[in-house]
Amino acid sequence: MRAVAFIAGLMLPWLLGMAAIAAMRGRLRTDGTAGDVAWVAGAGYLAGAFLLTLWMRLLSIAGVRFGVLPIAAPIVVATIALACFAWRRDGAGLSAAVRGALQALVTSPGLAGSARLFWWFVVGWLALRFVLLGLAVSWQPLYPWDAWIQWATKARVWYELGQIAPFALPDGWFAANGAAYFDAAPFYPPTMPLLQVWANLALGRWDDALMNWPWWQIDLALVLAVYGGLRRLGTSAASALVGALVVASLPLANAHVALAGYADLPLAAYFTVATLAFLHWAATRNTSDAVLAIVLVFACTQIKNPGLFWAMTLVPGVLVTLMPRHGLKFAAAAFGLALVLLAVLAQANVALFNYRLHLDFDPAWRALGESYFLLANWNLLWYAAIAVALLAWRQLFAPTLAPLTVVVIAGLLFLFVVFGFTNARAWVIDQTTVNRATLHMAPLVAVFLILGFRAFAASWAATHPAPAPRASTADTLPAA
Repeated sequence: MRAVAFIAGLMLPWLLGMAAIAAMRGRLRTDGTAGDVAWVAGAGYLAGAFLLTLWMRLLSIAGVRFGVLPIAAPIVVATIALACFAWRRDGAGLSAAVRGALQALVTSPGLAGSARLFWWFVVGWLALRFVLLGLAVSWQPLYPWDAWIQWATKARVWYELGQIAPFALPDGWFAANGAAYFDAAPFYPPTMPLLQVWANLALGRWDDALMNWPWWQIDLALVLAVYGGLRRLGTSAASALVGALVVASLPLANAHVALAGYADLPLAAYFTVATLAFLHWAATRNTSDAVLAIVLVFACTQIKNPGLFWAMTLVPGVLVTLMPRHGLKFAAAAFGLALVLLAVLAQANVALFNYRLHLDFDPAWRALGESYFLLANWNLLWYAAIAVALLAWRQLFAPTLAPLTVVVIAGLLFLFVVFGFTNARAWVIDQTTVNRATLHMAPLVAVFLILGFRAFAASWAATHPAPAPRASTADTLPAA
Protein backbone atom coordinates (compact mmCIF):
# COMPACT_ATOMS: atom_id res chain seq x y z
CA MET A 1 0.00 0.00 0.00
CA ARG A 2 2.83 2.39 0.77
CA ALA A 3 4.28 1.86 -2.69
CA VAL A 4 0.92 2.62 -4.31
CA ALA A 5 0.45 5.73 -2.16
CA PHE A 6 3.99 6.86 -2.97
CA ILE A 7 3.51 6.47 -6.73
CA ALA A 8 0.14 8.21 -6.54
CA GLY A 9 1.74 11.05 -4.61
CA LEU A 10 4.47 11.44 -7.22
CA MET A 11 1.90 11.43 -10.02
CA LEU A 12 -0.41 13.97 -8.39
CA PRO A 13 1.50 17.15 -9.39
CA TRP A 14 2.09 15.67 -12.84
CA LEU A 15 -1.63 15.16 -13.41
CA LEU A 16 -2.42 18.61 -12.01
CA GLY A 17 -0.01 20.35 -14.37
CA MET A 18 -1.11 18.38 -17.41
CA ALA A 19 -4.77 19.11 -16.66
CA ALA A 20 -4.01 22.80 -16.19
CA ILE A 21 -2.13 23.11 -19.49
CA ALA A 22 -4.73 21.07 -21.36
CA ALA A 23 -7.46 23.32 -19.96
CA MET A 24 -5.63 26.52 -20.92
CA ARG A 25 -4.55 25.72 -24.44
CA GLY A 26 -6.47 25.00 -27.60
CA ARG A 27 -6.92 21.66 -29.29
CA LEU A 28 -4.00 19.27 -29.49
CA ARG A 29 -2.74 17.82 -32.71
CA THR A 30 -4.39 14.43 -33.07
CA ASP A 31 -1.88 12.81 -35.43
CA GLY A 32 0.85 12.58 -32.80
CA THR A 33 3.46 14.18 -35.04
CA ALA A 34 3.73 17.67 -33.58
CA GLY A 35 4.93 16.77 -30.10
CA ASP A 36 1.91 18.31 -28.37
CA VAL A 37 1.42 15.43 -25.94
CA ALA A 38 5.14 15.33 -25.08
CA TRP A 39 5.03 19.07 -24.44
CA VAL A 40 1.96 18.88 -22.21
CA ALA A 41 3.47 15.99 -20.27
CA GLY A 42 6.88 17.62 -19.82
CA ALA A 43 5.80 21.18 -19.10
CA GLY A 44 2.85 19.83 -17.13
CA TYR A 45 5.00 18.19 -14.48
CA LEU A 46 7.11 21.30 -13.97
CA ALA A 47 4.03 23.49 -13.65
CA GLY A 48 2.20 21.02 -11.40
CA ALA A 49 5.17 20.47 -9.08
CA PHE A 50 5.58 24.21 -8.60
CA LEU A 51 1.86 24.71 -7.98
CA LEU A 52 2.01 21.93 -5.38
CA THR A 53 4.74 23.75 -3.46
CA LEU A 54 2.83 27.03 -3.64
CA TRP A 55 -0.18 25.26 -2.10
CA MET A 56 2.01 23.85 0.66
CA ARG A 57 3.32 27.33 1.39
CA LEU A 58 -0.23 28.64 1.66
CA LEU A 59 -1.15 25.84 4.05
CA SER A 60 1.83 26.66 6.21
CA ILE A 61 0.91 30.37 6.28
CA ALA A 62 -2.64 29.40 7.28
CA GLY A 63 -1.32 27.25 10.12
CA VAL A 64 -2.54 23.96 8.62
CA ARG A 65 -0.20 21.08 9.44
CA PHE A 66 1.23 19.22 6.47
CA GLY A 67 -0.47 15.92 5.77
CA VAL A 68 -1.55 13.84 2.81
CA LEU A 69 -5.21 14.81 3.07
CA PRO A 70 -4.83 18.60 3.53
CA ILE A 71 -2.36 18.79 0.66
CA ALA A 72 -3.78 16.22 -1.75
CA ALA A 73 -7.54 16.65 -1.43
CA PRO A 74 -7.80 20.18 -2.91
CA ILE A 75 -5.29 19.29 -5.62
CA VAL A 76 -7.28 16.20 -6.60
CA VAL A 77 -10.43 18.32 -6.82
CA ALA A 78 -8.65 20.97 -8.90
CA THR A 79 -7.16 18.32 -11.19
CA ILE A 80 -10.55 16.68 -11.80
CA ALA A 81 -12.19 20.04 -12.46
CA LEU A 82 -9.50 21.10 -14.94
CA ALA A 83 -9.52 17.71 -16.65
CA CYS A 84 -13.32 17.80 -16.99
CA PHE A 85 -13.15 21.29 -18.46
CA ALA A 86 -10.55 20.19 -21.02
CA TRP A 87 -12.50 17.02 -21.81
CA ARG A 88 -15.79 18.82 -22.33
CA ARG A 89 -14.12 21.20 -24.74
CA ASP A 90 -12.27 18.60 -26.78
CA GLY A 91 -12.48 15.13 -25.28
CA ALA A 92 -12.31 13.29 -28.58
CA GLY A 93 -9.32 15.37 -29.64
CA LEU A 94 -7.48 14.61 -26.40
CA SER A 95 -8.03 10.88 -26.80
CA ALA A 96 -6.93 10.96 -30.42
CA ALA A 97 -3.86 13.03 -29.52
CA VAL A 98 -2.75 10.53 -26.88
CA ARG A 99 -3.33 7.59 -29.24
CA GLY A 100 -1.42 9.38 -31.98
CA ALA A 101 1.48 10.13 -29.64
CA LEU A 102 1.72 6.51 -28.48
CA GLN A 103 1.56 5.29 -32.06
CA ALA A 104 4.21 7.81 -33.14
CA LEU A 105 6.47 6.63 -30.33
CA VAL A 106 6.55 3.16 -31.88
CA THR A 107 6.19 3.93 -35.58
CA SER A 108 8.72 6.83 -35.77
CA PRO A 109 6.67 9.67 -37.32
CA GLY A 110 7.63 10.54 -40.87
CA LEU A 111 10.81 8.46 -40.80
CA ALA A 112 11.89 5.49 -42.86
CA GLY A 113 14.92 3.32 -43.42
CA SER A 114 18.01 4.21 -41.40
CA ALA A 115 16.23 7.21 -39.86
CA ARG A 116 13.60 4.88 -38.42
CA LEU A 117 16.31 2.61 -36.99
CA PHE A 118 17.90 5.71 -35.43
CA TRP A 119 14.55 6.65 -33.88
CA TRP A 120 14.05 3.22 -32.31
CA PHE A 121 17.63 3.10 -31.04
CA VAL A 122 17.41 6.52 -29.37
CA VAL A 123 13.98 5.84 -27.84
CA GLY A 124 15.26 2.53 -26.48
CA TRP A 125 18.42 4.18 -25.14
CA LEU A 126 16.40 6.88 -23.41
CA ALA A 127 14.10 4.30 -21.85
CA LEU A 128 17.05 2.29 -20.54
CA ARG A 129 18.72 5.44 -19.24
CA PHE A 130 15.69 6.47 -17.21
CA VAL A 131 15.28 2.96 -15.81
CA LEU A 132 18.90 2.93 -14.61
CA LEU A 133 18.64 6.45 -13.20
CA GLY A 134 15.45 5.47 -11.40
CA LEU A 135 17.25 2.55 -9.77
CA ALA A 136 20.10 4.83 -8.73
CA VAL A 137 17.69 7.33 -7.17
CA SER A 138 15.90 4.53 -5.32
CA TRP A 139 18.92 3.00 -3.61
CA GLN A 140 21.33 5.94 -3.29
CA PRO A 141 20.98 7.65 0.11
CA LEU A 142 21.32 11.41 0.24
CA TYR A 143 24.94 11.94 -0.73
CA PRO A 144 25.98 15.28 -2.31
CA TRP A 145 27.52 17.80 0.08
CA ASP A 146 25.22 20.80 -0.45
CA ALA A 147 22.21 18.49 -0.58
CA TRP A 148 22.51 17.63 3.10
CA ILE A 149 23.88 20.90 4.49
CA GLN A 150 21.49 23.40 2.88
CA TRP A 151 18.56 21.67 1.13
CA ALA A 152 17.52 18.48 2.89
CA THR A 153 18.06 20.18 6.24
CA LYS A 154 14.92 22.21 5.55
CA ALA A 155 13.04 19.18 4.24
CA ARG A 156 13.79 17.20 7.40
CA VAL A 157 12.75 19.97 9.76
CA TRP A 158 9.58 20.85 7.84
CA TYR A 159 8.60 17.21 7.53
CA GLU A 160 8.92 16.64 11.26
CA LEU A 161 7.19 19.90 12.22
CA GLY A 162 4.47 19.66 9.56
CA GLN A 163 5.00 23.27 8.52
CA ILE A 164 7.59 25.67 7.14
CA ALA A 165 9.85 26.92 9.92
CA PRO A 166 12.32 29.78 9.47
CA PHE A 167 16.03 29.24 9.00
CA ALA A 168 18.55 31.92 9.91
CA LEU A 169 22.23 32.83 9.89
CA PRO A 170 24.19 32.16 13.09
CA ASP A 171 23.51 35.61 14.58
CA GLY A 172 19.82 35.34 13.80
CA TRP A 173 19.72 31.81 15.15
CA PHE A 174 21.16 32.88 18.49
CA ALA A 175 18.83 35.88 18.65
CA ALA A 176 15.79 33.72 17.82
CA ASN A 177 16.33 31.69 20.99
CA GLY A 178 15.03 28.47 19.51
CA ALA A 179 12.45 30.01 17.17
CA ALA A 180 14.58 29.42 14.06
CA TYR A 181 16.80 26.72 12.60
CA PHE A 182 20.24 26.95 11.05
CA ASP A 183 21.94 25.51 7.97
CA ALA A 184 24.50 26.58 5.38
CA ALA A 185 22.03 28.52 3.19
CA PRO A 186 19.09 29.67 5.31
CA PHE A 187 17.73 32.11 2.73
CA TYR A 188 17.35 29.71 -0.19
CA PRO A 189 13.79 29.34 -1.56
CA PRO A 190 11.67 26.47 -0.20
CA THR A 191 10.51 24.87 -3.45
CA MET A 192 12.83 21.87 -3.67
CA PRO A 193 12.72 20.95 0.04
CA LEU A 194 8.92 21.08 -0.13
CA LEU A 195 8.93 18.56 -2.96
CA GLN A 196 11.03 16.28 -0.75
CA VAL A 197 8.60 16.82 2.12
CA TRP A 198 5.68 15.85 -0.11
CA ALA A 199 7.45 12.70 -1.32
CA ASN A 200 8.01 11.60 2.28
CA LEU A 201 4.42 12.41 3.24
CA ALA A 202 3.16 10.31 0.33
CA LEU A 203 5.48 7.48 1.36
CA GLY A 204 4.36 7.71 4.98
CA ARG A 205 7.86 7.91 6.47
CA TRP A 206 11.13 9.76 6.12
CA ASP A 207 13.36 8.24 3.43
CA ASP A 208 16.34 10.29 2.28
CA ALA A 209 16.65 8.24 -0.93
CA LEU A 210 13.08 7.89 -2.19
CA MET A 211 12.33 11.54 -1.42
CA ASN A 212 14.64 12.44 -4.32
CA TRP A 213 12.39 10.93 -7.00
CA PRO A 214 11.22 14.44 -8.06
CA TRP A 215 14.69 14.91 -9.57
CA TRP A 216 14.09 11.91 -11.83
CA GLN A 217 10.68 13.29 -12.74
CA ILE A 218 12.10 16.74 -13.48
CA ASP A 219 14.73 15.25 -15.78
CA LEU A 220 12.15 13.17 -17.64
CA ALA A 221 9.88 16.21 -17.89
CA LEU A 222 12.75 18.27 -19.30
CA VAL A 223 13.53 15.70 -22.01
CA LEU A 224 9.85 15.40 -22.97
CA ALA A 225 9.40 19.17 -23.04
CA VAL A 226 12.50 19.70 -25.17
CA TYR A 227 11.26 17.19 -27.73
CA GLY A 228 7.73 18.55 -27.68
CA GLY A 229 8.87 22.17 -27.64
CA LEU A 230 11.12 21.70 -30.64
CA ARG A 231 8.35 19.93 -32.55
CA ARG A 232 5.95 22.79 -31.80
CA LEU A 233 8.56 25.20 -33.18
CA GLY A 234 8.51 23.35 -36.48
CA THR A 235 11.49 21.01 -36.35
CA SER A 236 11.32 17.51 -37.74
CA ALA A 237 10.80 14.51 -35.47
CA ALA A 238 14.40 13.39 -35.97
CA SER A 239 15.81 16.83 -35.15
CA ALA A 240 13.65 17.15 -32.05
CA LEU A 241 14.74 13.70 -30.93
CA VAL A 242 18.39 14.70 -31.38
CA GLY A 243 17.76 17.74 -29.20
CA ALA A 244 16.20 15.56 -26.51
CA LEU A 245 19.11 13.13 -26.82
CA VAL A 246 21.67 15.90 -26.32
CA VAL A 247 19.87 17.07 -23.18
CA ALA A 248 19.43 13.54 -21.82
CA SER A 249 23.07 12.60 -22.41
CA LEU A 250 24.69 15.55 -20.63
CA PRO A 251 26.97 13.80 -18.11
CA LEU A 252 26.56 16.42 -15.41
CA ALA A 253 22.77 16.32 -15.73
CA ASN A 254 22.91 12.53 -15.27
CA ALA A 255 25.02 13.00 -12.15
CA HIS A 256 22.49 15.47 -10.73
CA VAL A 257 19.77 12.84 -11.07
CA ALA A 258 21.71 9.82 -9.81
CA LEU A 259 23.12 11.91 -6.95
CA ALA A 260 19.99 13.95 -6.42
CA GLY A 261 19.56 16.77 -3.97
CA TYR A 262 20.98 19.88 -5.64
CA ALA A 263 18.70 22.53 -7.14
CA ASP A 264 20.75 23.13 -10.29
CA LEU A 265 19.07 20.58 -12.57
CA PRO A 266 15.57 21.76 -11.54
CA LEU A 267 16.57 25.36 -12.26
CA ALA A 268 17.91 24.30 -15.66
CA ALA A 269 14.66 22.50 -16.46
CA TYR A 270 12.41 25.38 -15.46
CA PHE A 271 14.54 27.94 -17.28
CA THR A 272 14.73 25.88 -20.48
CA VAL A 273 11.03 25.06 -20.61
CA ALA A 274 10.09 28.65 -19.74
CA THR A 275 12.20 29.79 -22.69
CA LEU A 276 10.57 27.22 -25.00
CA ALA A 277 7.12 28.44 -23.94
CA PHE A 278 8.25 32.01 -24.57
CA LEU A 279 9.60 31.13 -28.02
CA HIS A 280 6.31 29.52 -28.99
CA TRP A 281 4.45 32.56 -27.73
CA ALA A 282 6.79 34.76 -29.79
CA ALA A 283 5.91 32.74 -32.89
CA THR A 284 2.15 32.37 -32.32
CA ARG A 285 1.11 34.91 -29.64
CA ASN A 286 -0.78 32.08 -27.94
CA THR A 287 -1.97 33.33 -24.54
CA SER A 288 -1.61 29.95 -22.86
CA ASP A 289 2.09 29.86 -23.75
CA ALA A 290 2.56 33.34 -22.29
CA VAL A 291 0.85 32.30 -19.04
CA LEU A 292 2.93 29.13 -18.81
CA ALA A 293 6.14 31.03 -19.51
CA ILE A 294 5.35 33.54 -16.75
CA VAL A 295 4.58 30.77 -14.24
CA LEU A 296 7.80 28.90 -15.05
CA VAL A 297 9.91 32.07 -15.01
CA PHE A 298 8.53 32.89 -11.58
CA ALA A 299 9.33 29.33 -10.54
CA CYS A 300 12.98 29.92 -11.50
CA THR A 301 13.19 32.61 -8.84
CA GLN A 302 11.72 30.23 -6.27
CA ILE A 303 14.09 27.33 -6.88
CA LYS A 304 17.46 28.96 -6.31
CA ASN A 305 18.52 32.58 -5.75
CA PRO A 306 20.41 32.88 -9.08
CA GLY A 307 17.11 31.99 -10.75
CA LEU A 308 16.25 35.69 -10.54
CA PHE A 309 19.15 36.52 -12.84
CA TRP A 310 18.34 33.67 -15.21
CA ALA A 311 14.76 34.94 -15.39
CA MET A 312 16.10 38.38 -16.29
CA THR A 313 17.98 36.93 -19.27
CA LEU A 314 14.60 36.49 -20.97
CA VAL A 315 14.00 40.26 -20.94
CA PRO A 316 16.16 40.94 -24.05
CA GLY A 317 14.27 38.20 -25.89
CA VAL A 318 10.96 39.83 -24.98
CA LEU A 319 12.27 43.19 -26.24
CA VAL A 320 13.29 41.67 -29.55
CA THR A 321 9.91 39.98 -29.90
CA LEU A 322 7.75 42.98 -29.03
CA MET A 323 9.82 45.47 -31.04
CA PRO A 324 10.96 43.61 -34.15
CA ARG A 325 12.34 46.76 -35.83
CA HIS A 326 14.33 48.19 -32.96
CA GLY A 327 14.37 45.37 -30.41
CA LEU A 328 17.94 44.29 -31.18
CA LYS A 329 19.17 47.85 -30.67
CA PHE A 330 17.35 48.07 -27.35
CA ALA A 331 18.75 44.68 -26.32
CA ALA A 332 22.28 45.79 -27.20
CA ALA A 333 21.73 48.99 -25.22
CA ALA A 334 20.47 46.95 -22.27
CA PHE A 335 23.59 44.78 -22.38
CA GLY A 336 25.78 47.88 -22.44
CA LEU A 337 23.87 49.48 -19.57
CA ALA A 338 24.20 46.30 -17.54
CA LEU A 339 27.97 46.30 -18.04
CA VAL A 340 28.23 49.96 -17.02
CA LEU A 341 26.14 49.28 -13.93
CA LEU A 342 28.36 46.30 -13.16
CA ALA A 343 31.47 48.49 -13.38
CA VAL A 344 29.94 51.02 -10.99
CA LEU A 345 28.84 48.37 -8.48
CA ALA A 346 32.14 46.51 -8.69
CA GLN A 347 34.07 49.57 -7.47
CA ALA A 348 31.98 49.54 -4.28
CA ASN A 349 32.79 45.87 -3.58
CA VAL A 350 29.07 45.01 -3.36
CA ALA A 351 27.85 41.54 -2.32
CA LEU A 352 24.86 40.05 -4.16
CA PHE A 353 23.58 36.59 -3.20
CA ASN A 354 26.93 35.69 -1.60
CA TYR A 355 28.82 36.79 -4.73
CA ARG A 356 31.14 39.73 -4.07
CA LEU A 357 31.57 42.06 -7.06
CA HIS A 358 34.97 43.64 -7.43
CA LEU A 359 36.55 45.28 -10.47
CA ASP A 360 39.40 42.83 -10.66
CA PHE A 361 39.04 41.05 -13.98
CA ASP A 362 41.06 37.89 -13.68
CA PRO A 363 39.07 34.90 -14.94
CA ALA A 364 40.56 31.43 -14.72
CA TRP A 365 40.59 30.86 -18.48
CA ARG A 366 42.51 27.60 -18.34
CA ALA A 367 40.19 25.98 -15.80
CA LEU A 368 37.16 27.32 -17.69
CA GLY A 369 38.45 25.87 -20.96
CA GLU A 370 39.13 22.54 -19.29
CA SER A 371 35.59 22.41 -17.93
CA TYR A 372 33.91 23.20 -21.22
CA PHE A 373 36.17 21.50 -23.74
CA LEU A 374 38.35 18.86 -22.09
CA LEU A 375 36.56 17.32 -19.12
CA ALA A 376 33.62 14.93 -19.40
CA ASN A 377 30.92 17.26 -18.10
CA TRP A 378 29.31 18.32 -21.37
CA ASN A 379 30.28 15.79 -24.06
CA LEU A 380 30.73 17.91 -27.23
CA LEU A 381 28.06 20.50 -26.37
CA TRP A 382 30.28 23.59 -26.49
CA TYR A 383 32.17 22.46 -29.59
CA ALA A 384 28.81 22.01 -31.31
CA ALA A 385 27.58 25.40 -30.06
CA ILE A 386 30.57 27.18 -31.57
CA ALA A 387 30.21 25.25 -34.83
CA VAL A 388 26.49 26.07 -35.16
CA ALA A 389 27.08 29.73 -34.31
CA LEU A 390 29.70 29.93 -37.08
CA LEU A 391 27.52 28.11 -39.59
CA ALA A 392 24.37 30.13 -38.85
CA TRP A 393 25.93 33.50 -38.09
CA ARG A 394 23.90 35.16 -40.87
CA GLN A 395 20.64 33.79 -39.43
CA LEU A 396 21.32 34.32 -35.71
CA PHE A 397 19.51 37.66 -35.64
CA ALA A 398 16.78 36.85 -38.16
CA PRO A 399 13.27 37.38 -36.73
CA THR A 400 12.66 33.68 -36.06
CA LEU A 401 15.93 33.03 -34.23
CA ALA A 402 16.78 36.42 -32.71
CA PRO A 403 14.76 36.00 -29.48
CA LEU A 404 16.59 32.77 -28.63
CA THR A 405 19.95 34.18 -29.70
CA VAL A 406 19.77 37.19 -27.40
CA VAL A 407 18.61 35.00 -24.48
CA VAL A 408 21.63 32.74 -24.99
CA ILE A 409 23.92 35.78 -25.25
CA ALA A 410 22.44 37.18 -22.04
CA GLY A 411 23.03 33.84 -20.29
CA LEU A 412 26.64 33.65 -21.47
CA LEU A 413 27.16 37.26 -20.38
CA PHE A 414 25.81 36.41 -16.94
CA LEU A 415 28.24 33.49 -16.61
CA PHE A 416 31.07 35.69 -17.89
CA VAL A 417 30.36 38.32 -15.24
CA VAL A 418 30.03 35.79 -12.42
CA PHE A 419 33.25 33.98 -13.22
CA GLY A 420 35.22 37.04 -14.29
CA PHE A 421 34.32 39.75 -11.80
CA THR A 422 33.30 38.02 -8.57
CA ASN A 423 34.79 35.72 -5.97
CA ALA A 424 33.24 32.81 -7.92
CA ARG A 425 36.42 32.65 -10.00
CA ALA A 426 37.91 30.57 -7.18
CA TRP A 427 35.21 27.97 -7.82
CA VAL A 428 36.24 27.79 -11.47
CA ILE A 429 39.67 26.55 -10.51
CA ASP A 430 38.33 23.74 -8.35
CA GLN A 431 35.70 22.80 -10.98
CA THR A 432 32.68 23.09 -8.66
CA THR A 433 30.31 26.04 -9.05
CA VAL A 434 31.41 26.69 -12.63
CA ASN A 435 29.85 23.41 -13.77
CA ARG A 436 26.70 23.72 -11.68
CA ALA A 437 26.08 27.28 -12.87
CA THR A 438 26.70 26.30 -16.49
CA LEU A 439 24.20 23.47 -16.12
CA HIS A 440 21.50 26.11 -15.68
CA MET A 441 21.68 27.03 -19.36
CA ALA A 442 23.20 23.90 -20.94
CA PRO A 443 19.82 22.39 -22.00
CA LEU A 444 18.88 25.69 -23.64
CA VAL A 445 22.16 25.60 -25.57
CA ALA A 446 21.06 22.20 -26.87
CA VAL A 447 17.83 23.82 -28.09
CA PHE A 448 19.92 26.53 -29.74
CA LEU A 449 21.94 23.86 -31.57
CA ILE A 450 18.85 22.39 -33.18
CA LEU A 451 17.11 25.65 -34.08
CA GLY A 452 20.35 27.32 -35.21
CA PHE A 453 21.31 24.43 -37.47
CA ARG A 454 17.78 24.30 -38.88
CA ALA A 455 18.03 28.00 -39.77
CA PHE A 456 21.37 27.40 -41.47
CA ALA A 457 20.06 24.37 -43.37
CA ALA A 458 16.98 26.28 -44.56
CA SER A 459 19.14 29.18 -45.75
CA TRP A 460 21.55 26.83 -47.49
CA ALA A 461 18.71 25.01 -49.26
CA ALA A 462 17.23 28.32 -50.42
CA THR A 463 20.51 29.57 -51.89
CA HIS A 464 21.70 26.21 -53.23
CA PRO A 465 18.68 24.56 -54.84
CA ALA A 466 19.07 20.96 -55.85
CA PRO A 467 19.67 20.52 -59.59
CA ALA A 468 16.65 19.45 -61.57
CA PRO A 469 16.75 15.81 -62.71
CA ARG A 470 17.94 15.36 -66.28
CA ALA A 471 15.24 14.36 -68.74
CA SER A 472 15.55 10.88 -70.17
CA THR A 473 15.86 10.23 -73.89
CA ALA A 474 12.35 8.88 -74.02
CA ASP A 475 11.00 12.13 -72.57
CA THR A 476 12.66 14.19 -75.35
CA LEU A 477 11.46 12.12 -78.29
CA PRO A 478 8.25 13.18 -80.05
CA ALA A 479 5.28 10.96 -79.63
CA ALA A 480 4.74 8.52 -82.43
